[in-house]
Amino acid sequence: MKSILSTLSTLIFIIAVSSCNKKENEYDASGIFEADEVIVSSEVNGRLISFSVTEGTILQKDSLIAQVDAIVYQLQEEQIDASIQAIGKKNIPVYAQIEILQSQIKSQQEQVNTLRVQLNTINNEKARIEKLVSGDAVPGKHLDDIKAQSDLIVQQIKSVESQIGVTQQQIKSQSILLKSQNSGINSEKLPLEKRKAMAVDQLNKTKIRNPVQGTVLTKYVNAGEMITIAKPLYKIADLSTVSLKAYVTGAQLSKIKLQQDVEVFTDFGENETKEYNGKIIWISDKSEFTPKTVQTKDERANLVYAIKIMVKNDGYIKLGMYGEVKF
Repeated sequence: MKSILSTLSTLIFIIAVSSCNKKENEYDASGIFEADEVIVSSEVNGRLISFSVTEGTILQKDSLIAQVDAIVYQLQEEQIDASIQAIGKKNIPVYAQIEILQSQIKSQQEQVNTLRVQLNTINNEKARIEKLVSGDAVPGKHLDDIKAQSDLIVQQIKSVESQIGVTQQQIKSQSILLKSQNSGINSEKLPLEKRKAMAVDQLNKTKIRNPVQGTVLTKYVNAGEMITIAKPLYKIADLSTVSLKAYVTGAQLSKIKLQQDVEVFTDFGENETKEYNGKIIWISDKSEFTPKTVQTKDERANLVYAIKIMVKNDGYIKLGMYGEVKF
C-alpha cells in the first residue's frame, strides 16, 4: 500500500513539474513595456509664474502649460526699439532740407510759368505795335519800350531757370549725403534688428507649450521656482501605444520579421493575464549579453537580440510592466 502511495506521489510531482515547465516555456520571448518619453525643458531663464501640469493628466500638443516671467525680455525688446528709432531720426534734418529745396523748385517753376505767360502777352503786343509803327500810326518809341520789356522778362526767365539748376544741384548733393548717411545708419540698424529678433524669440519662449500629446509621467518643478535653460520641467509620454522591448536568441531570428503580428501577454498577478495584439516594429542588428532581468526561450543562450513590439494600450498596461511574446 505504501509502495502504491509513493508511486502516485512521484507521478503527481513529475506531472506538476512538467506542467510548470511547459507553462514557463509557452512564450517565445519576454521583456518590459516602455514608451517614447519626452523630457520638456525650459529654453529661457526666469521665475516660473504659472505651471499647469499635474502628474497623470493628458496634455494636448501645443497647449500652453507654463509662463516664465517675461519682463526682462520685454524691456530688452523696448530698449532695442528705442535705439532703432533714435538711429532713424538722424536722417530727419537731411529730409527736411531736401523738402525745402523741392518746395523752392516748385515755387521757381511757377514763377517761370508766370513770366512765360507775360512774355507771350508782350510778344503779341509787340507784333501789333510793329504793324502800327510800320504804318506810321504810332511813334517808334512804343516799339522800343515793348522790346525792352520783352528782353527784361527773357532775362528774368533765364535767371530763375538758373536758380532752378542750382537748387537741383543742391538736392542732388543732399541726396548723396542722405545715401551716405543711410549706408551708415543701415550698418548700425542691422545688428540691432538681429538683436531684436533674438529678443522677440526669447520673449516667445517664455510661453512654454507642450510639444507632444501624452500623459504626464513626472513633474520636476512647481510654479514660483526659478528655472534655467535646459532645466527639466516634466516628463511626458504617449501611452495610447506602448512598446514591449523583448529579447530573442539568434536561433529565433529566422522566425521573426518586421511588421509581423504577434501575441503579447501581460501578467497582472494571481494567475490573471491579458492578451494583446502586437506588431514587431524594430529588430536590433547587434547582439548583446542577456540582461539579468530577462528570460529567454533558451536560458543557456548568452547573446540575444533586442526587438520592439508595438501594442495598443487599453489603459491597463503600465510602463515597466513585464510582458511575454508568442510568435
